[in-house]
Amino acid sequence: MARPVLRTPLCDLLGIEYPVILAGMGPSGTASRGIARAELAAAVSNAGGLGVIGGAALSPDELRQEIRKLRDLTDRPFGVDLLLPTLGQLPATGSGGGGAAASWRELVPGDVREFVVQLKQRFGLPDVTPEAPPRLAPDYVRRQMEVVLEERVPVFASGLGNPAPFVPDLHRNGTRVLALVGNVKNARRVAEGGADVVVAQGHEAGGHTGRIGTLALVPQVVDAVAPTPVVAAGGIGDGRGLAAVLCLGAVGAWVGTAFLVAEESPLDPELKRRILEASEEDTRVTRIYSGKTMRNIVNPLIEEWERAGVPTLPFPFQGAIIREVTLAAQRAGRKELLMNPAGQIAGMVRRIRPAREILEEMVAQAAEVLARVVPARVQFSPP
Repeated sequence: MARPVLRTPLCDLLGIEYPVILAGMGPSGTASRGIARAELAAAVSNAGGLGVIGGAALSPDELRQEIRKLRDLTDRPFGVDLLLPTLGQLPATGSGGGGAAASWRELVPGDVREFVVQLKQRFGLPDVTPEAPPRLAPDYVRRQMEVVLEERVPVFASGLGNPAPFVPDLHRNGTRVLALVGNVKNARRVAEGGADVVVAQGHEAGGHTGRIGTLALVPQVVDAVAPTPVVAAGGIGDGRGLAAVLCLGAVGAWVGTAFLVAEESPLDPELKRRILEASEEDTRVTRIYSGKTMRNIVNPLIEEWERAGVPTLPFPFQGAIIREVTLAAQRAGRKELLMNPAGQIAGMVRRIRPAREILEEMVAQAAEVLARVVPARVQFSPP
């Protein structure tokens, strides 16, 4: 059977067969080093899309190893996704708020530290105090970016933040630069900063997400940054969604949740099951896992934190403090308390299968919708 044809300018720009990009998904549940690792990224690239390593949780050495492992698994283009935040300032409240401190925990307001202790007690979790995550080190992102440059990664994606400071060096390497945004203002900012592609991510998306729905966001970003191409993200779970965002003016789709349950995904089987059994209403946007708005499968930990009304901390300090709970939950086998990002399309995902099959079915359905279904259902003629 002949492979379907579905090409857009994105395919030529990135050297790929199909305009589908694997979202650079980071940590989830017990997969503390990320979901979009070499195996899943290679499967997507080998199927004709663009596989992307979610590298935010990887140390520079681990990131280099993952890139080289991916190159052993595919000879096709791939990308690396990192987070490039500007560290926020913690509120100067509670014990130790503000000021210099030997430990990052001394910067955390006392009421938040006490609440975390109460959470562990409430859920019957062991007393675990993990080491400070490396992201709290000032030069962490810079050293990650040095690896991206030294390894001459074909595509770089900034999942958070503006890649502008790194664009000149990336372009000198021949690397294409993608930047994720959730509104028009940031879309203009990253386009002016030299991003080759703007990824407009709607509120429906899993993981870190914004406030504007995909249907409203994508055409506004397309108009705002033209002629810079736009890829759509959020709420795209099959070929109908892919066809829809192409009709909105996007040149491709950034897809996460549909690949979360791929055979090659390292997501814990129990957390995969929760996604497979979820409806479109079983996700919630919360700040408790990272300090930024993140859509997750709802769970008792999210409900308890929000019921208490305790404020969350800025990124990345919230992720560091909540890890005291999630690491304890992991050791106690309480997987229902772990971070489990997923989008509203979870209600469409019903079985585990290879990433190649997921991508090829999406592309074939999109091609059919564009070639047969749309003309059959809509009467139109050019002016």
